[in-house]
Amino acid sequence: MSPRILDLFSCAGGAGSGYHRAGFEVVGVDIDPQPNYPFPFVQGDALEVLRYLLLGVKVGFSRDGVGGWYGLDDFDAIHASPPCQGYLNLGKVNKAQGRTYEHPALIGDTRVLLEQTGLPWVIENVQDARRELRDPVRVCGTGLHMPLRRHRLFESNIPLEGVACRHDRYTEPKYWTGWRPNGEHRLSTVVQVYGNAGGTYEWPAAMGIDWMTNHEMAEAIPPAYSAHVGAQLLAHLQEKAA
Repeated sequence: MSPRILDLFSCAGGAGSGYHRAGFEVVGVDIDPQPNYPFPFVQGDALEVLRYLLLGVKVGFSRDGVGGWYGLDDFDAIHASPPCQGYLNLGKVNKAQGRTYEHPALIGDTRVLLEQTGLPWVIENVQDARRELRDPVRVCGTGLHMPLRRHRLFESNIPLEGVACRHDRYTEPKYWTGWRPNGEHRLSTVVQVYGNAGGTYEWPAAMGIDWMTNHEMAEAIPPAYSAHVGAQLLAHLQEKAA
């Protein structure tokens, strides 16, 4: 039987799919409906669901009419990707576009609950969240032979190894970019997956994702990232079981 991981703040399943490829059974939680999430799923506040599980309450997950009720004891590990917007350094962009909204910073609250579970856990977030994360490792797409400089950080209560950047593998400007200083049209050496950036036809192959909308993909991590982390998590569980 495959180990089971709880995928908190799951969005459309970028991280979850990577853990599935690593060998985990995956169930997800997100506050928004996620019709494209490919695994059993419950819509709800991720931290509230985790609090219920810590209290011994079982939570129902389903996918296409198939699912079950799970308690904390039914999980072998937990992954959490708290919203990254509160950590992104977008001050100038927000000001230029007239944005005044604020986003919650939930890494600390998430860690407090994860530490109470007694399970191996991983917190993932953007590079701008490094001050909130404790001794995280970084994964870069170029180090995984992907045309992506989509740096993501992973904190865990087990030892993890990251993936070093290999930007030198991608030096030919050949991908469309939405960044046009002074109105100049330029090409990028890597695929840029964000917001309203162009070249969206390049996104699925670059990200290793073919089931999401563009908006969902812009917020996702490539499954290869969590597959790398998941392989280490699985090895830890196997070693502990042995």
